[in-house]
Amino acid sequence: MNHQQEVWIVDDDHAIRWVLERALAQAGIKTQSFDVADKVIVKLRTTVPDAVITDIRMPGADGLQLLEHVNQLYPDLPVIIMTAYADLDRAVAAFQGGAFEYLPKPFDVDDAVAIVRRAAKNAPPPTVVDDPRADTRTVSAIIGSAPAMQEVFRAIGRLSNSNMTVLLTGASGTGKELVAHALHRHSPRKDKPFIAINTAAIPSELLESELFGHEKGAFTGAAAQRFGHFEQANTGTLFLDEIGDMPAALQTRLLRVLADGEFFRVGGHQTVKVDVRVIAATHQDLDKRVKEGSFREDLYHRLNVIRLQLPALRERIEDIDELAKHFLQIIARELGIEPKRLRPAAAALFAAYSWPGNVRQLENVCRRATIMAPAQEIDVEDLPPELLVDQDDKLSTGENWEASLTKWAERYVLTHDEAVLEETVPRFERVMIQVALTRTGGRRQDAARLLGWGRNTLTRKIKELEMDV
Repeated sequence: MNHQQEVWIVDDDHAIRWVLERALAQAGIKTQSFDVADKVIVKLRTTVPDAVITDIRMPGADGLQLLEHVNQLYPDLPVIIMTAYADLDRAVAAFQGGAFEYLPKPFDVDDAVAIVRRAAKNAPPPTVVDDPRADTRTVSAIIGSAPAMQEVFRAIGRLSNSNMTVLLTGASGTGKELVAHALHRHSPRKDKPFIAINTAAIPSELLESELFGHEKGAFTGAAAQRFGHFEQANTGTLFLDEIGDMPAALQTRLLRVLADGEFFRVGGHQTVKVDVRVIAATHQDLDKRVKEGSFREDLYHRLNVIRLQLPALRERIEDIDELAKHFLQIIARELGIEPKRLRPAAAALFAAYSWPGNVRQLENVCRRATIMAPAQEIDVEDLPPELLVDQDDKLSTGENWEASLTKWAERYVLTHDEAVLEETVPRFERVMIQVALTRTGGRRQDAARLLGWGRNTLTRKIKELEMDV
């Protein structure tokens, strides 16, 4: 007779417990529910489930304390951490504490059931490590509840016990250096050096010496021996920003270091051996540059062990307001003044703007507005002209969708005599469904909520429209 899997649900929110109980019951999984972690700790003295899914914030012992207790008693018991307070440090703490998975709320019920199924098969949790007690000032701007940012948080958590090479990709200003800092400070090398260098900002004739150092007399002006960034980062982490711009000759030298951990200083004849974790970043399409022959394919594969794609700010619109408040507080603290606030019209403009410079541009706009706004509240006229120009451009390029739709409809009815809604409404729904699914990373529950439908309605529409999603 097959053993029926049993999962314990721990959450002080009755609605969450109810949803999970029903969903898991339909999946053939037995459940017990608890409103506080303390009851679970007592229950574990006499019986053990196949998996535990627990919230973090609860009265009494929190979810992370429960996780620690479980790991001490039953290190192979999978624990899924869920929380509505999604941030990087919580994600990392969950994984470092030995969590099987980290599930930010609101979650797709089907996703939650799939994760519980995997956990209940007794998949081994990650190795327990000490809490890094990181200095939050270093990565304080890594903020985001958007699905794309939650994926970044998860990746940092999963990599927290690793020394793997990581390649960060994404547009300029998306925070690649901040993520590199986070990867370092949540790693086994957290107490070792972190050295960052922008390879595109240094002339090619000087970059070799910057990276590998030089011997006295190696070239004109080399009056003494100099250690390069690789030696300075020994036993720690070296962050190579804008790696896509590295000259071909240096790509060859970098490949050897990654392969063997050895190099020669400029003008030197003695091998220098180092132990350095490399995190590289670029805004360029390295696959394209490899095909063009401007970037070594073997180096690309050495760097591309783990790739993290950082989302553009326009892909995480829900984070803009939180980021703006964060920057306004930081800037006010620097200036020794009270933080200024965005008026609703200014906040709406922030949400509608395309932010080509991403998070870095948002920070700069907040800095300018803090200084230039005469009142405590920042209004539209206090913002730089490019934000207003962007809105004018949207009107002229058709992003004023109602005006554009009117013109399209006027042309459409000229060639159609009847039942125009039978064809146009499904086309509109198909577009909106696809946009919603893309926006939510394919999570149907979240997409349905975004569209104002129930999940069953979304599923029915996808089937009716014969969408391949």
